[in-house]
Amino acid sequence: MLEPLVVGAIATNCWIVPLRPELHEPPWPRPCAVVDPGGDAPSIIARLRRLRSRPAMVLLTHGHFDHLAALPELLAAFRDDGEPPVVAIHLADAAYLGPQAKAAHLRDFALAGAAEYVRGLWRPMPTATRYLAEGDLIGPFRVLHLPGHTPGSIALLQEGEGILFSGDTLFAGGVGRTDLPGGNAAALDRSLSRLLALPPRTVVHPGHGPSTRVERER
Repeated sequence: MLEPLVVGAIATNCWIVPLRPELHEPPWPRPCAVVDPGGDAPSIIARLRRLRSRPAMVLLTHGHFDHLAALPELLAAFRDDGEPPVVAIHLADAAYLGPQAKAAHLRDFALAGAAEYVRGLWRPMPTATRYLAEGDLIGPFRVLHLPGHTPGSIALLQEGEGILFSGDTLFAGGVGRTDLPGGNAAALDRSLSRLLALPPRTVVHPGHGPSTRVERER
């Protein structure tokens, strides 16, 4: 069962997605994907432990700090629990991870008047272990590259389930901002057109706020 958490100072939706939901018996822990661990690492870790799950992959819909602030602590918590999780982001947002990440995050949040938010929570960021591109398959998800909010924004589509994790591209009753570095309003419009062409009953789980359906946002 999909497990949502609202985390961090900007109320980011973090999602725990079972990767083998057909398993109803051990072995434990069950593998899962964590989408956008944006803060409150202890809460995410506690939920995973309660579910007897471990992250096989951490998927980032884009590189903004409010979608990955908990990543270092999350990886550390499961360091001794088997193979390290895949950390995946689109190549165009690669600068938000690795040794150059702090400068990128401070630049973005300084423009939003929130540099202290980054400084107060900062932990050194790992480098991605997989870079995503349009059409890639990772676990149960197909990657849709949706530039506009950031150059490397993506959505994760579970085609058989009719479920879309839209990041900060599409919200219930709104769309992502484009006034931060790398934002592009024309690109966002094109990306939104792609999403709104999906089947109308597609469930949209955005990066912030309540879930919706494609048909409600047309």
